[in-house]
Amino acid sequence: MYLATTGRRDAPPAPSRGRRRVPGTVLALGAVSLVTDISSEMVTAVLPLYLVVGLGLSPLQFGLLDGLSTGATALVRILGGATSDRGGRHKQVGGLGYALSACSRLGLLLAGGSAGGIAAAITADRLGKGVRTAPRDALITLHSPPEELGRAFGTHRAMDTTGALLGPLAAFALLWATAEAYEAVFAVSFCVGLFGVLLWVLCVPGRRGPKPRGRPTVPGRSDAPGRSVVPGRSAVPGPRPAAEAAPRARGGVFTVLRSPAYRRILLCAALLGATTVGDAFLYLLLQQRLELDATWFPFLPLGAAGVYLLLAVPAGRLADRVGRRRPFLYGHGALLLAYGLLLAPVTDVLLLGGVIVLIGTFYAATDGVLMALTGPFLAEGRQAGGLALVQTAQALARLGAAVAFGAVWTASGPRAALVAAVLALAAALCCAGRLLPTSGPPAASPPPAESTPPAAGPRPAEPTPLRED
Repeated sequence: MYLATTGRRDAPPAPSRGRRRVPGTVLALGAVSLVTDISSEMVTAVLPLYLVVGLGLSPLQFGLLDGLSTGATALVRILGGATSDRGGRHKQVGGLGYALSACSRLGLLLAGGSAGGIAAAITADRLGKGVRTAPRDALITLHSPPEELGRAFGTHRAMDTTGALLGPLAAFALLWATAEAYEAVFAVSFCVGLFGVLLWVLCVPGRRGPKPRGRPTVPGRSDAPGRSVVPGRSAVPGPRPAAEAAPRARGGVFTVLRSPAYRRILLCAALLGATTVGDAFLYLLLQQRLELDATWFPFLPLGAAGVYLLLAVPAGRLADRVGRRRPFLYGHGALLLAYGLLLAPVTDVLLLGGVIVLIGTFYAATDGVLMALTGPFLAEGRQAGGLALVQTAQALARLGAAVAFGAVWTASGPRAALVAAVLALAAALCCAGRLLPTSGPPAASPPPAESTPPAAGPRPAEPTPLRED
């Protein structure tokens, strides 16, 4: 059973009168992500500098480590998504991922200057992220009206990005107060991460409640369990029999690949991911070109997070209104412009401001929008697994991109690596523009009225339609 209603799937019809509140589950998930992102971004903001400047890693070594941290999520995304789909165990599987990421901060403390220990801790953190991402995004999909998925994901990503804003600020304050003691950053990050796990346990519902009200469905047809649709009336929640269960898709997690539109989304996510240079590399390029002091390095991701925060919800609403395909492509166009700015002979102010704004725009227009684009093509009971496949393909592709970019940088310098990235991303955008689906198969039509003439006798009075307030 599809989550979307009828017609164009990447641009569901706008909601009717009034704007509904964001579902409480989405807000609870956003609060957990906000706190968790404070914890993770405290580490992410200082880690490139700590590894390259503090420990003396080469760009190739950093690319391998960065790719490992990105690609490690691919090892467990599908497993986490498929496991959470079985029996609706989204909360349990997601909580395990949050706990694993929080505990990885202790690994950074114990690793000291060991590159192997740091790699193991980073891998554990990324494994936790891989486990929790698909169940969390599936909960957003399950608790949000189909026509407002873009807004729901945008709201969640905006709250998540608020944590990304506060994390680098906290890291900067700790480095300034402790004379660049990275261990203090790791310790505080661990405590904040544990608080995020507590919020998940206490605030996120364990089971899905009633399906949020969406747009009225086709008269005379029941489109969802527990919903009765009467001609002349809007769809309203109806009582669900105790023994009735929501229809669920059958087969393994890879059954979602039977959908041609889903396969095209998966291919485009991988293709564009393979040409996406990690933002940590872009920040290092900015730091080298502008000769920024190490103390100011955490403010680079802070600026991009601020742009993301401002644009996440508007980008989601725009995607709901005009279709999710175009904002997704335009977001990668913004990343292409960021690459170009790093190659162009522009002033320092324009370079710094332009690259930061473009990176934030890229994430705002692609992160949640990709999930909102994919969700309506997934059958009931396959949301987490289907989203996990897309995220896995993207993560593996970005792993290859990070390693390749680091290798070209080490062999030929940063300019040659950027030129190669520009050419690859431009080609990938042209292909994705032709492959991404613009619409899905139409939903089933209501059964035609029977042509049997009515029996002779007095005509029954037509029911008076209820007045909707």
